[in-house]
Amino acid sequence: MSGPFALPLSAGELAALFAHFLVLSLLAIGGAITVAPEMHRVLVDRMALLTDAQFNASIAIAQAAPGPNVLFVAVMGYQAGGLVAALVALVAIMLPSTTLALAASRWGHARRDWLPVQAFKAGMAPIVIALLMATGWILAAATPGWRHLVLTVAAALLVWRTRIHLLWLIAAGAVAGALGWV
Repeated sequence: MSGPFALPLSAGELAALFAHFLVLSLLAIGGAITVAPEMHRVLVDRMALLTDAQFNASIAIAQAAPGPNVLFVAVMGYQAGGLVAALVALVAIMLPSTTLALAASRWGHARRDWLPVQAFKAGMAPIVIALLMATGWILAAATPGWRHLVLTVAAALLVWRTRIHLLWLIAAGAVAGALGWV
């Protein structure tokens, strides 16, 4: 079969992709972007379905597009194996985490005054930050030069120490990119 629904990946590869993304879904504390380093390891290094450039472009395209942050998973799936792989990857990354999040939020909301629930919420913040930093490291390592690092550190410091809205910094980054500075 040819066309957008052609299966460039075998059933075994699709099953492996589905199973791996199911597991990643449960590890994606803070969103799917936090497990991007593991996705890179599997899609680029182990299965060789994407190149470094395709992986980075998938994240960049999805992050620039309006809509949910998780769209990069569908873009990666599409790059790796067309529409079927995009659907497989997106369903696999969304199904377990969405189901678990719904159940946990209902349970946690009913027990929001419990000290262990409050401690758990406070303890998750550093984990999410560390996972996001790992994702940033993977993306930065594949980008030549140093200007993007300076821009990233400056934006992080401005968000942390001032009241400048994050959207202004994103706009400044877009302008810097459009001008070819990064």
